[in-house]
Amino acid sequence: MAIALVDCESFYASCERVFRPDLKNIPIVVLSNNDGCVIARSTEAKKMGIAMGVPWFKVKDSFLKQKGKVFSSNFTFYGDMSARVMNILEGFVPKVEIYSIDEAFLDLDTLRQNYNLYDFSCHMRILVKQWTGIPVRIGIAPTKTLSKIAINEIKRINVPTYVLQLSNKDQIRYALANTPVHKVWGVGRKLNEHLNKAKINTALDLAEVSPQNIRRKFSVVLERTVRELRGERCLSIEDDVSSKKQIVVSRSFGERVSNLETLKPIVSNFAVRASEKLRKEKQKCSKVSVFVRTSPFNKNKPQHSDLKTISLLTPTNDTRDILTAAKKALVPIFRSGYDYAKAGILLSKFSNEDSKQFSLFKDPNEPKENTEFMKYIDYMNAFETQIYFASQNTKKWSPMKQNMTSPKYTTNWYELPKVN
Repeated sequence: MAIALVDCESFYASCERVFRPDLKNIPIVVLSNNDGCVIARSTEAKKMGIAMGVPWFKVKDSFLKQKGKVFSSNFTFYGDMSARVMNILEGFVPKVEIYSIDEAFLDLDTLRQNYNLYDFSCHMRILVKQWTGIPVRIGIAPTKTLSKIAINEIKRINVPTYVLQLSNKDQIRYALANTPVHKVWGVGRKLNEHLNKAKINTALDLAEVSPQNIRRKFSVVLERTVRELRGERCLSIEDDVSSKKQIVVSRSFGERVSNLETLKPIVSNFAVRASEKLRKEKQKCSKVSVFVRTSPFNKNKPQHSDLKTISLLTPTNDTRDILTAAKKALVPIFRSGYDYAKAGILLSKFSNEDSKQFSLFKDPNEPKENTEFMKYIDYMNAFETQIYFASQNTKKWSPMKQNMTSPKYTTNWYELPKVN
């Protein structure tokens, strides 16, 4: 049995370097929406002691004095680069589980008879780097949890090939003994504290406890982790990821919004984006919710938060229907005199887009619900938004502070890199 975990190295920072070779070996940090906190760091930035999630204002001066480079988050660019990496991996193996934007599990069971898995993974890593510019680490082991351990070992001992295979008991025991229990996949802070009190400090300590005892004292989930650490596969590759139960699009504002006419196009933008995601999931929704809130950290200002849900008689994924519902939900929850710091839209109560559900009653506002028309719009807007809805904000103004965003090199015709 063999599963590989492919982990993109310092993914957001690596993306920024793809079209900026001058940034090689330069410390890089990427900031959250509104440039508030550090959400990604290059290896060089980590060595400088920049912590994950630290507020940017606390480290800004010292980081820039050491000639570090800072970027606002560019999720459109990062998402496209991730898709390119995952597409390459799917060409190598029959089953791939995309676990996150920068991680994927690969089923190598069918390749064991014809390939040396270590050499195969080294070849795969070279091609991903050559074709996308993104460096990856690959950990190979009998189970998902052990493949995570292998990735930790690559980082800990600086494996020069960035590929590590844990295939025999001695290799696995050595890796487990050098892995603190809090770094085991699924062990959070509180669970780590409980395990430490039980004198379980390393992954090896956890693996050597009876699974039955772990289930009795903790949970069946941790029991599965113990069995996985012992080489017993409990978690399979999920190449057919189940559909989402809800879709949320929301943002915190860099500038407070106190005017309804300013807020309307912002919420409309959220509704359009949520509708695009809904169609990508091949779903329709029957509930549209809008929420607004002020900043809970600003104690000197009056506080207000509210949410309203509109139920649709007929499920839809037509942006026009969702925009209509969003407008109906926003107006009654808005209160003048408040400085709103965040708003968002939530779509829920999904059904498959291939099914048609009719109401027993005549809907006075008959939904437009033209899925094919919406797909044409999605196609036209795939790389650059060309078609807007009338209620959207088209002035390129954003309520977020993102003053250091790199170009959308791969998804915007007008921001393609120029070669001299």
